[in-house]
Amino acid sequence: MDGAYRQPMARSTARFRTLEQCVQTLCQMVSGAGVAHGICWACGRRRLRGSLHRQHHCACPPACRRRAPKKGDQAIGRSRGGLTTKIHALVDGLGMLARFRLTGGQAGDSPEALPLLDELKPASLAADKAYDSNAILQHLESAGIQAVIPSRANRLEQRPLDEHLYASRNLVERFFCRIKQFRRVATRYDKLSERFSSFVALAAAFIWIC
Repeated sequence: MDGAYRQPMARSTARFRTLEQCVQTLCQMVSGAGVAHGICWACGRRRLRGSLHRQHHCACPPACRRRAPKKGDQAIGRSRGGLTTKIHALVDGLGMLARFRLTGGQAGDSPEALPLLDELKPASLAADKAYDSNAILQHLESAGIQAVIPSRANRLEQRPLDEHLYASRNLVERFFCRIKQFRRVATRYDKLSERFSSFVALAAAFIWIC
């Protein structure tokens, strides 16, 4: 064939000679003391002898310490729905939060009425039948507050009820519907009651501003 069409049929063997020298050097390191004790070479990978495949050879406890446990009132109780928290709220004539308290889910409503009314003297107080107790009625009468509370069915003497004033009780129901729009209030994520109370107050302030 003409010299212009001639091409080499094989490449130079210099690369194979270099690879052969590297393999010989690696074998000398493994057979000698050039490799740390406890590491063996197999199929081009290194592994630890006498250890699990996923276990780290330098395993140790974390350097950081555990945080101190959170101590304080949690206001969590077991009710029909499980572990829950109950918000006892007192709203004004515009449906804005005036005061509130936190208790466990198993706590009753009427025992928290007097602490909420401490030193407050509104013209009237509208509440449902759960607050129809003698202690609350006597406190309202002594303070000069009109009690707009329907009588329970088991009362021997049924009190008259002002239906017009009792219709304003839906203000507290509207407040709870609005405050449940805040996820951190509807689903409690805080362990201590004081932190959860802070977010309830913050949500109420946001409702008052908007």
